[in-house]
Amino acid sequence: MNRKLKNSELDRKTVEEFKASKKTPLIIILDNIRSLNNIGSVFRTADAFLIEKIYLCGITATPPHKDIQKTALGATDTVDWEHKSDTLALIQNLQAQHVKILSIEQAENAVMLNEFTTEPNQKYAIVFGNEVKGVQQQVVSESDTVLEIPQYGTKHSLNISVSAGLVVWDLYNKL
Repeated sequence: MNRKLKNSELDRKTVEEFKASKKTPLIIILDNIRSLNNIGSVFRTADAFLIEKIYLCGITATPPHKDIQKTALGATDTVDWEHKSDTLALIQNLQAQHVKILSIEQAENAVMLNEFTTEPNQKYAIVFGNEVKGVQQQVVSESDTVLEIPQYGTKHSLNISVSAGLVVWDLYNKL
């Protein structure tokens, strides 16, 4: 029989231990995300996989906000984050620092996530777009790679927090 673990048995890091931990060479960029709950969920995913930083761009709300906190459950205190007004300028700056930009989008010549191979010692920034419009076209055009999550049903649409969980998990395992 399997017994569920109690919270006290989960070997959780303190905020200080998290801050001092070696981070996964992944940056998350949220491009004009409207839903505060989605933003909070992405923070929680970033905490779970020791993501280096989150950039909140354009209209994406920033902590502290009760609706972000509701789903982040404290992850806004652990994961480094910064607001940038211009997503395109941010990705160009990151590329100048040799960070590869991966936009998560359905686009011509997109690489299916399951077929994408990471490069050794390479840092990546993954861009997730607005719930309705997706990643801005000019950001897609400037990206090093466009990744698409394979989908086989009728909708071909996933919630941004679900997409972030899938992509971060996949890249975490590949890195």
